[in-house]
Amino acid sequence: MSKSIVPQEVLESKILLIRGHKVMLDRDLALLYGVETRVMNQAVRRNIGRFPDDFMFSLTREEIRNLSQIVISSSIKHAPNVFVFTEQGIAMLSSVLSSERAVQVNIQIVRAFVRLRGLMASHRDLARKLDELEKKYDAQFKSVFDAIKALMEPPDGPEPKKITGFKP
Repeated sequence: MSKSIVPQEVLESKILLIRGHKVMLDRDLALLYGVETRVMNQAVRRNIGRFPDDFMFSLTREEIRNLSQIVISSSIKHAPNVFVFTEQGIAMLSSVLSSERAVQVNIQIVRAFVRLRGLMASHRDLARKLDELEKKYDAQFKSVFDAIKALMEPPDGPEPKKITGFKP
């Protein structure tokens, strides 16, 4: 296996959740690929047919403002246009940016997405198992409470006669 160009932790820290999609910013990708953001975006625009909405989309001003509070780079706040790329869009970038570095970085990014997807699946599985345990124990406690309530209720049948007076 070849040596990583970019540490896995760096790649994973660049993956954001926007509009329910795991994406990476054009600026982060350009930096990783070793090209200017402007140059990368020009290449994308020249090949826009390869980037449908589920591969790449442009952020709204509100999203850019919200993102600028999270992302360290202050230049993003004033950017006229910010594109984000999904995993499929990032894979498509390797066909638009044909440098050896772009190809190698793309391979690493795809692996990072796959790893995150695996972690999310593991967490979903763990959450599902926890839900099952809670339901199981809730059911057990319910039967205990039902038994206690049953013991507290008077027995079925006629009321016992009250005995008054003195009996030797």
